Amino acid sequence: MRAAANFARWHLAGTLVLATVSASGQTPNCAETKQPQAERNLPVPLSYQPITGRERAKWFLQSTIGAQSLAGGLFSAGFGTAVDSPKEYGSHWEGYGKRYGMCLTGVSTGNAMEAGIGALWGEDPRYFRAPGRPFGDRLQNVMKMTFVARRQNGNFIPAYARYIGISGNNVLSNTWRADSEADARHAAVRTVLGFAGRMGSNAFQEFWPDLRRLFKKH
Repeated sequence: MRAAANFARWHLAGTLVLATVSASGQTPNCAETKQPQAERNLPVPLSYQPITGRERAKWFLQSTIGAQSLAGGLFSAGFGTAVDSPKEYGSHWEGYGKRYGMCLTGVSTGNAMEAGIGALWGEDPRYFRAPGRPFGDRLQNVMKMTFVARRQNGNFIPAYARYIGISGNNVLSNTWRADSEADARHAAVRTVLGFAGRMGSNAFQEFWPDLRRLFKKH
């Protein structure tokens, strides 16, 4: 029974990791203050250091042109080409290239907004894993870290810069998208998918190191 339960848990973790492919310098102050129960359930690194300007730039590059992001863009463009959406691009290699370019511009714009705007109040865009915690807690961490982020003092706050970046880039991109998807309804759908994609990315970062070690053993 225990083996079956463990298999089910890691099967779910693997599913979340695969889902991410389809979605697509402050002063240190480690003093902790009282936080709501929901926030205390999140992982608290013992030696949290606020993100630096160099680390923020590194996060932007990895989140934009890293292997995970590029793979998600390839899958997204492939799916759009397969179903010919939007139809203005056509279901051919040229259309695939346009869709991939559109995906990359959206991701880069959103990440730039999150990293840049978040720097104004010290919002940390990075994901923090919860290794060693029970599977359910780690899954909860994946979901919660989609909507919250750390500040300079280590406390968690709503990820305001992320909200602005994901929603703002999808509204802004209406100015250069194909007419059939350049409206408020499509922007809202893309925004929801953007948060789903971030959750998938969190799942990848949370579980992939463990899955990789598991694959190596077998």
